[in-house]
Amino acid sequence: MDLRTVILWFRNDLRLADNLALREACAQADRLLLVFVHDSGEDQPTPWGFVRRGPHRRAFQATALAALDEALRARGSRLLQCAGAPAEVMVELARRIGADTVVCEDIPAPEEQAAVDALRAAGLRVETVWQSSLLDPATLPFEPSRLPPVFTAFRQVVEAAGCAPADPLPAPVVLPPLPPGFEEIVGDSATPGEHRPAPSGLSGLSAAQAAQASFPYWTPAFEGGEPAAQAHLQGYFAGDLAHRYKATRNGLIGADFSSKLSPWLAQGALSPRSILAALRAFEAQHGASEGSYWLWFELLWRDYFRFLHLQHGRRLYRASGIAEHAVPPAHDAAAFARWCRGETGQPLVDAGMRELAATGYLSNRLRQVVASYQVHDLGCDWRAGAAWFEAQLVDYDVCSNQGNWLYIAGRGTDPRGGRRFNPDKQAQEHDPDGVYRRLWGCETGA
Repeated sequence: MDLRTVILWFRNDLRLADNLALREACAQADRLLLVFVHDSGEDQPTPWGFVRRGPHRRAFQATALAALDEALRARGSRLLQCAGAPAEVMVELARRIGADTVVCEDIPAPEEQAAVDALRAAGLRVETVWQSSLLDPATLPFEPSRLPPVFTAFRQVVEAAGCAPADPLPAPVVLPPLPPGFEEIVGDSATPGEHRPAPSGLSGLSAAQAAQASFPYWTPAFEGGEPAAQAHLQGYFAGDLAHRYKATRNGLIGADFSSKLSPWLAQGALSPRSILAALRAFEAQHGASEGSYWLWFELLWRDYFRFLHLQHGRRLYRASGIAEHAVPPAHDAAAFARWCRGETGQPLVDAGMRELAATGYLSNRLRQVVASYQVHDLGCDWRAGAAWFEAQLVDYDVCSNQGNWLYIAGRGTDPRGGRRFNPDKQAQEHDPDGVYRRLWGCETGA
C-alpha cells in the first residue's frame, strides 16, 4: 500500500498544543512535511510607501519559528521554512515529495482566503481547519451571516446561550516521519530555520525606555513562540493581575497593566481556548471578579471581529467599509508621515507613535487615541493607519486590526458611527503627571 504524504502549512498557528490543523494532518499522513512560508508579498511596498511587515514583526516571528522548530525536532521532525508566494512554494514542494494534500488553518480575511484558492487552482487538495477563535462558529446560536450588528448584542446572545469552547488539546507526543528527500529540500531552501536567533536589544532605545517597555520582545521572557507564551500565561495567572485587569488595562507603561497575551495570540503560539482554560482555573481557585470577567470580554471581542469577516468578507476592506453611504476618506500624505514619525505636535499622540515605532507595541488605550487623531484630526485615510499598524505591531492580527480601524473611522460596527478621542482629555486621565510623554521625549506643556 502506498504511503500517504501530507503537507501541513503553518500560518498564524505556530504551536503544537491545541492545534487542530496539526491534529488533522497527523491523522491523515503516513509522512508529514511541516512548512512555513515567508510570503514574499509582505516584502512589497503598500500604496502608502512602506513594506507590510516591519523589523519588529520579523524579529518576534523569527523566535517563534525557531521555538517551533525546536519542539518539532524533539519529536523527530523539523520545520521547513521557505520564501516566496505560498501557492508556488506549495506546488513545488508537493511535486518533489509526492503529496497531493495541504492542511492548514482557516483564516477568514480576503488575502488569506485567496492564497488557499490559488493552491486549489493549482491542483492541490487543501483542507482548511477553523481554530483561531475561542468559539467555534458552528456552535453559535445563529448563522455567521446573521451575526448581530453590534458587539454588545453579540455578547449578550452568546452569554445567554451559555456558549463555551471545548477544552484545549495537548500537543501530540509523536508525529509522522518526514518524507524521503527532506534533507535535500532543506539544502535548497533559502530559509532553512536551523538556528534560534539570539535575543538582542534594540538600537535607539534609552535605558529608561527599554526598562519600562510594555512588551520587550527582545528579552527572553517576551520572545515569540509557545514556550515563552505558556510561561507568560502561567505567570500572569499566578498572582492577582487578572483580578486587577479591568482597573489597570488602560495603563501606558510597563508589562503588568494588561495581560500582554495578544502578541502570542496573534502568531498562534497560544490558542484562545488555552487562555480561557487558564482563566477558568484561576477563577475556580481565586474566585471570579469584574477584572477576570473582562478577560473573557476581550476574547469575545476578538471572536466578534473574526465572525464579522465571515459575514462581510471583502466588504470590510473597501474604503467605505460596511457603511453603505460613507464618503470616500480624505488623505493628507504629509500629515500622515508626521503621524508615523510621532511629529504631529500633539504630545500624547507623538509619544504613542514613537513607542510604536521603537518597540512594535502600543497599549490599547493609545491605539484608540492615535487612530482617532489620524482619522478625525489629521484627516487621513483610515486604511493608511491600518497599514502602518500592520507593519509595526508585534501583535498584528488581520481581523482585529481591520475591525478596530473600521470601528474608529465609523465605517464598521460602532453604533455611534465612529469614535473620536480628545487627546488632551485622554492625557489628563491616563498620563496626568506627563510621565509617559516625557519617557518618549514629548513635552507636556506643564
